[in-house]
Amino acid sequence: MLPTTRALWIPAGIRHETLSAGAATMRSAYVRPALCPIDWAEPTPVSASPLLAELIGYLESTDLAAERRSHAEAVLVDLLEPVAMTTIEVRMPADDRARHVADALYLAPADGRTLAEWGHAVGASERTLARAFLSDTGISFGRWRTLLRLHAALVALADGEPVGNVARHVGYESDSAFVAAFRRETGVTPAAYFRGQAS
Repeated sequence: MLPTTRALWIPAGIRHETLSAGAATMRSAYVRPALCPIDWAEPTPVSASPLLAELIGYLESTDLAAERRSHAEAVLVDLLEPVAMTTIEVRMPADDRARHVADALYLAPADGRTLAEWGHAVGASERTLARAFLSDTGISFGRWRTLLRLHAALVALADGEPVGNVARHVGYESDSAFVAAFRRETGVTPAAYFRGQAS
């Protein structure tokens, strides 16, 4: 998940695809590997400063003189600063009944039903669902639901939604409970995550 404050360095030769959770604008800059001093072997998130964005736009010009293009490329590469980002991955369970619960929560992460209530809805005991989540995802249902809520929150936060709105949308009763859960998983607050600095 890349907010407007981030870009992604992708080394030459790495197969990849980009997806958007909604309307988005993407800009790309291609740097010739032979002229680039960066040797990062893996895709690396970088800080996307306003100057970096302007340089990418500048380099889109097809009538740039070779010397000017070379200087702009050198400045662009010099601006690339890696930033730490945490990926919040949510594995879906394979068990049919647990998958039904997971799919419903994916569509409505704020749904606060207990595992016992979900069991009644899908025809399974609370223990059966708990075992299915643990064996299929490697984590308990409670932890799985927290990760799902935070994953859903990332999309809204990246779109610039206020933390309070996002917290309620994904099922937290207070901003502070949401921020605490976010910090437990990522090590930083939502604001710091998208700003790229610890707070």
